Amino acid sequence: MRPLALFSTDLDVMAVTASVPNRPVVRVPVVEFGAPDASAPMRLSVLGATGSIGKSTLDLVGRAPDRFEIVALTAQSNARELAVLARRHRARLAVIGDDAQLAELRDGLAGTGIRAAAGLEALIEAALMPADCVMAAIVGAAGLRPTFAAASCGARIALANKECLVSAGHVFTAEIARSGAELLPVDSEHSAAFQALSGADPKAIEKIVLTASGGPFRTWAREALEAATPEQALKHPNWSMGAKVTIDSATLMNKGLELIEAFHLFPVPAEALDCVIHPQSIVHCLVSYVDGSVLAQMASPDMRTPIAVALAWPKRMAAPTEKLDLARLGSLTFEAPDEVRFPALGVARAALRRGDTAPAVLNAANEVAVKAFLDRRLKFLDIAALVEATIEEAERQGAICQAHGLDDILHIDGLARRLAVEKLNGY
Repeated sequence: MRPLALFSTDLDVMAVTASVPNRPVVRVPVVEFGAPDASAPMRLSVLGATGSIGKSTLDLVGRAPDRFEIVALTAQSNARELAVLARRHRARLAVIGDDAQLAELRDGLAGTGIRAAAGLEALIEAALMPADCVMAAIVGAAGLRPTFAAASCGARIALANKECLVSAGHVFTAEIARSGAELLPVDSEHSAAFQALSGADPKAIEKIVLTASGGPFRTWAREALEAATPEQALKHPNWSMGAKVTIDSATLMNKGLELIEAFHLFPVPAEALDCVIHPQSIVHCLVSYVDGSVLAQMASPDMRTPIAVALAWPKRMAAPTEKLDLARLGSLTFEAPDEVRFPALGVARAALRRGDTAPAVLNAANEVAVKAFLDRRLKFLDIAALVEATIEEAERQGAICQAHGLDDILHIDGLARRLAVEKLNGY
């Protein structure tokens, strides 16, 4: 089943094409949403405001304050920084996920009139507040319920949470289609594909190729990777990201997760999705068409570019990113990924082919494995091995099955984490 296509043959609309049984095609005109240069400011909520994506979003907002009205900001555990951001951007609501930090948040907002709240229900409340756009940037499975809540409102979802598509792809895109929400990807590669595909006839698409930098270990021999440390893995050559995403980049798991996301975002079969190593991180995606044309989206490696696309589409807004100087760059290089040295990519491809809840198990097990690596309980090359072993055990226990709703996904996510922890004890 393919529930969603992020573009249409009509240039003036964003199509959300549902193939869910008994559900018609939904078309959402983008002009219905508050673009940043409209007469009224865009009402914006940022879920995950203190993370890398959240801070980059608010950097753009701070450079164009008249174009945005901040409705709600959330964070999981950094009450002090959340209070600073809420004050700076005059948010109406600030929510901290950790209940124990509510008092600190209230102290930080004293005298401002900004309401403070804490806990999962408050995060969901923030997601449900009327807004033109919700930046869904909560990392991990913790972002599932709030992002689903935001999607139910029918506004624009600027999606930076991978789990909604990796773990709950069919369920999430069905909710997008049901509510009539508008979904725009924030990952640089998916944003690039979206831009290169705009207005295309799906039948004309031959292949979508996502690019990967190769991470800090691109040239390392497998023997050296056996002893790779968290400090080395966290030194990404091009991007500034959170620890989890940076480790995923080092293992190439991030590219596998992005292939799964692309499967749910774009109307092509899994075999039409691929990736290539591109160390310079200038080309973010290449789209091949049946006539031999290849369209590539290029930009400096700065997440403010895809964030600006998601906030302003179908128009453009200024972003303070480094402008490309191709003459100075001199050359752009590409190479095939090595799935022997970086087996996580192959594990993710297999989960995509298996379907059902295999990607949800993959994602949950990977979160456990990455944390164990950062805690020095697991070797770098054992990350992929632990994930693969967890998927195999989940299959044996009948946990690779069809999911019918978010509760099913969350149940499988919890089971997969328990299985991964049990497997971890054997390493």
